[in-house]
Amino acid sequence: MDEVAAHTPAEIRQASPRELMIRWGDGRESVYPVRELRLVCSCATCVDEWSGEARLDPATVPEDVHPLRIEAVGRYAIRVVWSDGHDSGIYPFRRLRALAG
Repeated sequence: MDEVAAHTPAEIRQASPRELMIRWGDGRESVYPVRELRLVCSCATCVDEWSGEARLDPATVPEDVHPLRIEAVGRYAIRVVWSDGHDSGIYPFRRLRALAG
């Protein structure tokens, strides 16, 4: 498998109100429940930078949280502006691909 294609999205779109779909350069499609993506945010607000301990309490994230906007971060990641006001997380493509299993 071409490593670059496997970690380069060809398309990113909202598959449904609760799902984000990424079609990768190698043709594979991954569908992510958006609330689960919000819960795995690894920014310094959500995860302690020194200990790696989670700071985000899942009970504080609404069940209907969803992306308001998705922005490219260079050629390696996306940043999501969430409906709960959170917007500091970056989701590298390699991590997204790994989350898909």
